[in-house]
Amino acid sequence: MCGIAGQLAGADPRASAMIEALRHRGPNGVRVEEMPGAQLAHARLSIIDLEGGWQPLHAAGGTVIGNGEIYNYVELAADHGLEGALATGSDFEPLLHLYAREGSKAFARLRGMYALCLIGGDGRAWLARDPFGIKPLYIMEHAGGLAFASEPRAFFAAGLMQRCLDEDAARELLAFNYTLGARTVFQGLRRLAPGEVVEVRDGRIVSGQRKLPLPSFGGVEGSGNRLLDKLDAVLGDSVKVHQRADVPYGLFLSGGIDSAAIATVMARLNTRPVTAFTCGFDAPGAKDERAQAERVARALNLDWRETSFGEADFWRILPQVAWALDDPTADYATLPTYKLAEAAKGTLTVVLTGEGGDELFGGYGRYRRALRPAWLAGRPAEPRQEDPAILARWRAEAKAPATLSPLQQAQWADVATWLPNDLLLKLDRCLMAHGLEGRTPFLDPEVAKFAFLLADRDKVRGRYGKWLLRKWLERACPAAEPWARKQGFTVPVEAWIAPRAEDIARRLTDIAALRNIRPDVADRFRAGGEGVRWPLLFFAVWSRIHLEGASPAEALATILGAPV
Repeated sequence: MCGIAGQLAGADPRASAMIEALRHRGPNGVRVEEMPGAQLAHARLSIIDLEGGWQPLHAAGGTVIGNGEIYNYVELAADHGLEGALATGSDFEPLLHLYAREGSKAFARLRGMYALCLIGGDGRAWLARDPFGIKPLYIMEHAGGLAFASEPRAFFAAGLMQRCLDEDAARELLAFNYTLGARTVFQGLRRLAPGEVVEVRDGRIVSGQRKLPLPSFGGVEGSGNRLLDKLDAVLGDSVKVHQRADVPYGLFLSGGIDSAAIATVMARLNTRPVTAFTCGFDAPGAKDERAQAERVARALNLDWRETSFGEADFWRILPQVAWALDDPTADYATLPTYKLAEAAKGTLTVVLTGEGGDELFGGYGRYRRALRPAWLAGRPAEPRQEDPAILARWRAEAKAPATLSPLQQAQWADVATWLPNDLLLKLDRCLMAHGLEGRTPFLDPEVAKFAFLLADRDKVRGRYGKWLLRKWLERACPAAEPWARKQGFTVPVEAWIAPRAEDIARRLTDIAALRNIRPDVADRFRAGGEGVRWPLLFFAVWSRIHLEGASPAEALATILGAPV
């Protein structure tokens, strides 16, 4: 995992300034290269081929810079007879050789998480992002060409654009805790869509294609033990390739099913105890999964390490998270994710996580509600939203093929909206702030094809979601207690905010961005209610940092009325 930045066309060199803003993504070093019609920059976090994998990487007449990992690089080299042609062990080099042979069709062969820029020996320039959107890539077209980078802060550092808020996108953030589609909260800056591959010529996008992460038709044959065996093979293969690294790797272990499944396979594949980190909350009445995580860790002989999150952590980490999330998500799960990354830094460089398990195997309660009739309290699996225009935009982004079942359509909606723009954004920024690489074995094309095409009854049965995954875990790791009632995941932010609510409310109206999109912000904050105070507080701190230029410490201090 790394940070990338560059310009395609344009004579004004900005790549050096852009990559300097991304050094936290690549603590092992920075390289910048100018070539005809392009400037490319790479901040490296060394994971594979520590000596030879530096980028920009040149091979087969082409050049590539990339963020992420191409997990099937070994198979690509073997299947296409490339071993003798490879000059490095980099996971990105086989792509250059394949592109030289078959052009843009080579991108469809990639299995991994990536955001990349490739300039082929034919002179054509391409930007590409993995189908789930695990790795970020931002682009802007300007008078001098097209600029791209791993994070928005790079464009501001290079003076390519001003920090102008897109107020409609900010309203989406407060409505859903994330923003929709390709648009960002900054005017003039967009994300490359998950799975999007575009050709750039003379600084302009001239063509594009998109690879969807989920199939729109088909099914999985088998039942009973045969189906469980298929799941076992699919998970084993995915975790195996996600462990490919020349640096220490481990996992984040919660008390839930998804991370327990990843831990089970990792324990099977490794001869030494796998290092696992768990975060618990020190607050009265807080839901804490450490005891369940410890039971799994002991059963699997993991090198288990716990860290706690209390009120002092909340106020310390809040402004740091707001700084890291220059493309914001107001998901409070960013807080323990950041603390876990902080704890794992220095011990691990690669961390496997369970993101995607709920979306692919049907784990959310809203999926079960969507399958019930209205007279049994059933309702569509979509967010509650009082603004019809914002809800209409969500429905447009979430629209799934009519060939899918209602359950699959709900899964499709989550994969298209909050997975890339909330969960994966959170994982990328919170880990990269500490120079860690996050990997998601569930979000693998082979796992996705298998899980998404399961029959509905193999995902949701009675009051249980992820039915097949639970059955597999019952067999593979009974200590995970897959049929026990889970506590759910909540961070007790309200308990920490409430005692200061009145003081904070008075100062929120001083923040122009928040006042413009929520004129009643002070009254709403005082009234509180489910999910009200945390997003407003987060956005206030975020605005101070990313729109007004305050340091993280200054941003929070001015809102709390405290000395810096």
